[in-house]
Amino acid sequence: MAFRHPHDPEILRLALPAFGALVAEPLFLLTDSAIVGHLGTVPLGALGVAGQVLATFVSLCVFLAYGTTASVARQIGAGNLREAIRQGVDGIWLAAIIGGLIIAVGWPLTPTLVDAFGASAAVTPQAQTYLHISLFGAPGMLIVLAGTGVLRGMQDTKTPLYVSIGMFTANGLLGALFVLGFGWGVAGSAWGTVLAQTGGAVLYAAAVARGARRHGAPLRPDAKGLRASASAGFNLMIRTLSLRVVLVIGTAVAARMGDAQIAAHQIASNVWNLLAFALDAIAIAGQAITGRYLGAGDIAGTRTATRRMIQWGIACGVVFGLLVLVARPWLPAVFSADPSVRSQLLAALLVVALLEPIAGVVFVLDGVLIGAGDQAYLAIVGVIQTLAFLPAAWLVHAYGGGLVALWLAIGVWMAARLVTLGLRARDDAWLVTGAVR
Repeated sequence: MAFRHPHDPEILRLALPAFGALVAEPLFLLTDSAIVGHLGTVPLGALGVAGQVLATFVSLCVFLAYGTTASVARQIGAGNLREAIRQGVDGIWLAAIIGGLIIAVGWPLTPTLVDAFGASAAVTPQAQTYLHISLFGAPGMLIVLAGTGVLRGMQDTKTPLYVSIGMFTANGLLGALFVLGFGWGVAGSAWGTVLAQTGGAVLYAAAVARGARRHGAPLRPDAKGLRASASAGFNLMIRTLSLRVVLVIGTAVAARMGDAQIAAHQIASNVWNLLAFALDAIAIAGQAITGRYLGAGDIAGTRTATRRMIQWGIACGVVFGLLVLVARPWLPAVFSADPSVRSQLLAALLVVALLEPIAGVVFVLDGVLIGAGDQAYLAIVGVIQTLAFLPAAWLVHAYGGGLVALWLAIGVWMAARLVTLGLRARDDAWLVTGAVR
């Protein structure tokens, strides 16, 4: 990898602030894990189960960020600033509507959703408590996604960084106060996160409103725009659902191994997510850069930038893997005092470290193709990638494999993603130019 490249300033200008904003989300859960972990293994396991359910709800709506980034960036590349903001306003309204629906649907289904993981009788009621409360943060979480997508599409990753720092700080302080100070247990952790996410949503909505006034875009919802946003997000939802199936099944398999295994898996997953979001910083740059270049009709620039971002992904993946290996002997003690949880986590982290270089390439290619608006292909191969994981997960469950075996099954899934995305990046079908794909 060359140390200097013409695209590096642009990539780093977008990726570095995006890194700070992206890692705030998994840091939310890592902070919650560190706080709740001091209450014992059962509350930590409950956080792991409820967190997966909530993350599934939210991640299915990630198109609010990713789709908005791509569409706004294309409009920016084509010089249509007012239309770019208008699409962002529609995204904010759509996020608020979907957030309300998640509360309405998720509240009565909470017992069923938690029971589906097969956790122990001790873990289940605390997981239900956490999920019931956390659902009230859904509108805020989705508005944050949509607002982030608007600003990224406008090539602004600094504002999301500042908002994320504020949200992370508020979440940590409120969680510590409610859990350790007031003694509210997992409920306190959930309320702290809800309040932090709602505050972030207010800041994003205000930022988009200021942009709309500046460029003369209307703030009222547009029925046609809402339908277009929802339609464009369908393929991304299928793609994301495929990802969530893997993560949810992985959590369910770990839950059936025992309380120590689900607690360790929850921590290992949060470490994985932290590193994944860090690598996604380059992918976010890929979304914004690809959308803008294709909107301006610059195919050569898109190709060159993509090659450079893949190089960055590989380099960062290697570095992150080495960091996990170095920190591995000390990490378990940060999150749990239970020797069995520490032992399980120590083994799982070894596989997490080995998968990082593959993840570096996969996440960058995923971001580039999203930025290109290639959502239909991503939806199709997302299903194929999940089908590659399911037999491996079944073998782990059926033959009593441990946590390491489960993470190796996740490695099979990552390999399938590497092959399918790599093949797509080699052809020209995704290089469609213009303001609208």
